[in-house]
Amino acid sequence: MIALPARFRTAQAWLARARLARAPGVLLGRHVDVGRGVRAQVLPGAELQIGDGCRIGERVRLVVHGGRVELGAGVTLGERCTIVAHAGVTIGTGARLDEGAVIVDFNHVIDDVEVPIRTQPLVSAPVVVGANARVGLGASILSGVCVGDAAQVGPHAVVTRDVAPGGRVGGVPARSLAVGERT
Repeated sequence: MIALPARFRTAQAWLARARLARAPGVLLGRHVDVGRGVRAQVLPGAELQIGDGCRIGERVRLVVHGGRVELGAGVTLGERCTIVAHAGVTIGTGARLDEGAVIVDFNHVIDDVEVPIRTQPLVSAPVVVGANARVGLGASILSGVCVGDAAQVGPHAVVTRDVAPGGRVGGVPARSLAVGERT
């Protein structure tokens, strides 16, 4: 039997981390916890960088078609989070994406309604989530959005515009919440 380092809770977590570390285009920091069923797809020319001390929950999906996805030190991705990037996604130090949060940095162009959407071009713009920001359960952050440092995105919100540092947003589409209003 192989002795596992103390920081790995189970043999499955150790194997998941090892698989992720060997994937092409992935740069993995130290002391990264990786849950079971994590899938990372990094196409040639793209890059996925995961900082020191990150925690990646079970069944997280990371797809990098182009550009670079960078998770700062201490970032937490809850279970079933999805990040799909064509231009790039940056998540700042200590940020947290709760269970089921989604970040996509692209959208389809709909020039002709008679042409199937899958054959129409994509438009992409980088997404930035600031340091110590929190993205709530099931929230979606769309292309070109910047969520400021220490900002909070409420559960199931759909963020289509920038969020100021320290700001709080919620709803569909997300709007600024007044002081004392719950996210």
